[in-house]
Amino acid sequence: MTVSLASGVRTRRRARGPRTTRLSPYLFIAPFFVVFAAFGIYPLIYALQLSFMRWRGAGAAHWVGADNYLYLLTSPDFWASLGNSAVMWLLIVPIQVVAGLGGAVLLANAKLRLRGFFRVAFIAPFVTPLVAMAQVWIVVFDQDYGLINYALNLVGLPDVGWLTSTTWSKPTLALLFLWKTTGFAIIILLAGLQAVPGGVYEAASLDGASRWRQFWSITVPLVRRSMAFLVVIQTLAVFQMFAEPFVVTEGGPYGSTTTAGLYLYDHITASDLGTGAANSFLLVLLVFGLSLISVRLLRPKDEVS
Repeated sequence: MTVSLASGVRTRRRARGPRTTRLSPYLFIAPFFVVFAAFGIYPLIYALQLSFMRWRGAGAAHWVGADNYLYLLTSPDFWASLGNSAVMWLLIVPIQVVAGLGGAVLLANAKLRLRGFFRVAFIAPFVTPLVAMAQVWIVVFDQDYGLINYALNLVGLPDVGWLTSTTWSKPTLALLFLWKTTGFAIIILLAGLQAVPGGVYEAASLDGASRWRQFWSITVPLVRRSMAFLVVIQTLAVFQMFAEPFVVTEGGPYGSTTTAGLYLYDHITASDLGTGAANSFLLVLLVFGLSLISVRLLRPKDEVS
């Protein structure tokens, strides 16, 4: 009887053991899902609900249906902010992809002298605080006392309102964004280049392909995935751009640098939280559509159906 009881206990322990082992991984990752649900899913659902309400941050929220979305879609200021962001995208992303790919090719060249120094130099602006760089930009591009206009005066050229004219304010901000983030683009594309097998270039050299032919026929096609990833990330960053216009131009002159991100911030400061939530979801849909187009255009040819 004692033997049978002991064997029964061992049998129950063996039966309980594998089940505990199967549950252990889920118990270890459970904190992540709890935190993600609390700080990711719940705020997203709440913001979506808030986009259909009128709420000033205090008191009761009133259901208004699609009024917030209709207000934005018929607002000239909303479309102007999207237009400003679109112009900034054209001034930033194509240039950054080209410059990033060129810089990555140079840094991937084993014969380049001071390669380590250049890698640090390219990434240094990316890790520099943006507000500090923006203050430097204000000083350098000041119309009356800026270094750029001082250099123009030395060669007999007139002052330029880099930050005070509607013509030059966007290119000046775009230049700040390029200076800040091109190092990040180079790192992304350099990682893509390092995944390209070296034997491909050796075979192309044996076949008599020039360096330009190797770049156009091997490098560009094989880093398309990295280029698509970069375009998606930078599209999101450009349409969320806030700190640059907020610190440097405050959205001026005459709203010419009021980006979509800064326009969204204006709703938050005005305590129009319902309209701000609706604005954020419209931006999500816009960036999602642009990202799909970019990925489709840049995907490798062997993936095209």
